[in-house]
Amino acid sequence: MTSSTPTPLSYKDAGVDIDAGDALVDRIKPLAKKTLREGVLAGIGGFGALFEVPKRYKEPVLVSGTDGVGTKLKLAFEWNMHDTVGIDLVAMSVNDVLVQGAEPLFFLDYFACGKLDVDTAAAVVGGIARGCELSGCALIGGETAEMPGMYPAGEYDLAGFAVGAVEKSKILTGQNVKPGDVVLGLASAGVHSNGFSLVRKVIERAGSDLPATLDGKPFREAVMEPTHLYVKPVLEALGKHPIKALAHITGGGLLENIPRVLPEGTAAHLKKGSWPQTELFAWLQKVAGIDDIEMNRTFNNGIGMVVVIDAAEAAACAATLRAAGETVHEIGVIAERGEGAAVVVG
Repeated sequence: MTSSTPTPLSYKDAGVDIDAGDALVDRIKPLAKKTLREGVLAGIGGFGALFEVPKRYKEPVLVSGTDGVGTKLKLAFEWNMHDTVGIDLVAMSVNDVLVQGAEPLFFLDYFACGKLDVDTAAAVVGGIARGCELSGCALIGGETAEMPGMYPAGEYDLAGFAVGAVEKSKILTGQNVKPGDVVLGLASAGVHSNGFSLVRKVIERAGSDLPATLDGKPFREAVMEPTHLYVKPVLEALGKHPIKALAHITGGGLLENIPRVLPEGTAAHLKKGSWPQTELFAWLQKVAGIDDIEMNRTFNNGIGMVVVIDAAEAAACAATLRAAGETVHEIGVIAERGEGAAVVVG
């Protein structure tokens, strides 16, 4: 009677390649290094990321936000466009943190896949690093999880979170918003990262009848244009003007997000046509066959960030934002709510 020794099984045989993970870390390190800023106490590689709140804050309050990229990733897989979804990931969180008046300090990401493709992961993390760099936020750490059997080949998932700080006395709550205040809209870069379940349905419905270009860009680039980072221009405006409230226009569009920063008894009356509808949104609306209400509830529809400010300060604030590179439209006013909706577009 003979006994045979089973063939040894390695982690690599099980589908997890530690060497590939190490290669990715080597690729990421120089990208993360470019995002370092005051407060970072250690680079990538530790078990925990260390950050010291800058001493210029007298009463710092930490503000955090977390998000993913949603089904936009499905198009990234299908079209093999991985270099901008990382910017989306960062923007979704840092723009949210900004709404409280906070300066984003650091960001951590989570990248999960079935089998690690170093080139794809490096492209994604390169986008994350770029997003952090553009928003003055340190990419301080993260996690790459290779999980065989959890994701189909070529697919991955992304999540991340940002932590920011704001002086306690300068937290934006929207409580001072009053009738007569002006609503400024900062242009979006496109669909950003919400509404992509509908975008994908529209593309499916259009079949081969897709426009070659939209808004001067090749079709796929226009659709995948990353979420605009409002951080630096808005922080500059916050330092110069008494902004009362900010709203990041994400899932739920203009109709659902603006009310989140309005005091009870007030409503935003937006003027239809006060900002242009881009070719991209016009195409989506036409092919989907949806009305204006649904457009403003599903998509940002061309406005990615809303600023509420006293009427006397609005022009100066808009000028600061424009000088910092933003496209700004005066899109409405705050009114007493009465029996109507919290956002009226007409």
